[in-house]
Amino acid sequence: MCGVFGVYGHKEAAALTQLGLYSLQHRGQESAGIVAIDENGRGRVSRAMGLVSEGFADAEMAALLGPIAIGHTRYSTAGSSTIENAQPILARVRRGHIALAHNGNLTNAVELRRELEEEGAIFSSTMDSEVIVHRIARAQSESPEGRVAEALAGVEGAYCLLVVLDETIVVARDPHGWRPLVMGRLADSVVFASETCALDIVGATIEREIQPGEIVAIDRQGMRSIRALPSAPINRCVFEHVYFARPDSKVFGGSVDRSRRALGRQLARECPAPGAQVVFAVPDSSNSAALGFAEESGLPYELALIRNHYVGRTFIQPTQSGRDAKVKVKYNPVREIIEGKRVVMVDDSIVRGTTTRGLVSLVRGAGAREVHMRVSSAPIISSCYYGIDTPRREELIAAQMTHDELTRHLGVDSLGYLSIGGMLSAMPDGPEGYCHACFSGRYPTAIPSEPELLRAGSAAGVSVGL
Repeated sequence: MCGVFGVYGHKEAAALTQLGLYSLQHRGQESAGIVAIDENGRGRVSRAMGLVSEGFADAEMAALLGPIAIGHTRYSTAGSSTIENAQPILARVRRGHIALAHNGNLTNAVELRRELEEEGAIFSSTMDSEVIVHRIARAQSESPEGRVAEALAGVEGAYCLLVVLDETIVVARDPHGWRPLVMGRLADSVVFASETCALDIVGATIEREIQPGEIVAIDRQGMRSIRALPSAPINRCVFEHVYFARPDSKVFGGSVDRSRRALGRQLARECPAPGAQVVFAVPDSSNSAALGFAEESGLPYELALIRNHYVGRTFIQPTQSGRDAKVKVKYNPVREIIEGKRVVMVDDSIVRGTTTRGLVSLVRGAGAREVHMRVSSAPIISSCYYGIDTPRREELIAAQMTHDELTRHLGVDSLGYLSIGGMLSAMPDGPEGYCHACFSGRYPTAIPSEPELLRAGSAAGVSVGL
């Protein structure tokens, strides 16, 4: 999962892009970058490891001139976390330059890369995104949108793309619509972002979503939209509403906060906790679900866990050691709320169980009489190949233990998950058109033929890096 942001037609495009990336920091914390295109069509790039606030010095930002800019925050679902894999990519080719920012995973990246290498292509990173750059460079179509469409023919998996070809910005969303991408207006400028909260921060008004399978191009000739990609069933990622997106965003046309409250209310109906005295969230992504649970159950909602906001999102740390270390410094219980109480602790998901088990221990240590764990999603039992860091089934604790075993392992008095049907019913436009493969094991597309190569990189260096 990553965040992408782009601006066309604003004299301070790079500065707006930097601001937009702050609102997309939750989608990736490993690296950040901006490419700007000046009035002469010359591209400049600034990329750095770490957070947006750490990556762009004033001198670097001052050099990013021009009315076009695209930006990226990276969360690698696999592969190395290095500056070579930071985005956006900027490549100079025979027909000019190509800049690209990508959110998603290409499920056939291994095969596509092998084909390109057999034809003489030389790669400089281990990202699947670089496959698209090479294919764009080889495309023969005359129009920028035609070149992108030609490059995407035969590409499988999840992608939201921002591409700059000389002085044209082209955006594309895969036909399944796995990841969100929205378009807004700021006076005479056009703005693109993974989530609407990034439009809010720059003062842009939301215009519409980029539709699944749509390619939009903007340049001095105006805006054009084409549907050159093959149609496919809509499979939007339900985990965007469960965990990834910010609650102040609208994703897939619906409020994330509203859907998370609906998840919490449905959870209270399906998995009540008789005798419980207080409800609290594992902050911050579970706050809205816990509020919904409290509203439906009639229990008081309390701020019983305090999060250290100077520590990043635990789940999207690239290594297990990083996740373990951050759990220890990320939360602290409020003993006055917990001590002697039968408590309901609401979380949005349990992936590896590391965070949850540590939190239960903290809550027990603060004097809780009983701890009832409630999860506002179904058990995660299957690998994801479309952009979430769950590629190995053996890492998924709910896939390795029975319900009773997991209850004992976590150290809770009871454990309740939301059903898949209940989870989907809480989506803003109903249960249809959502991918739930990680919860059900039912994949909407063929799974990669060599998933380990997608995860770790082959001898050729292929890895899913967004």
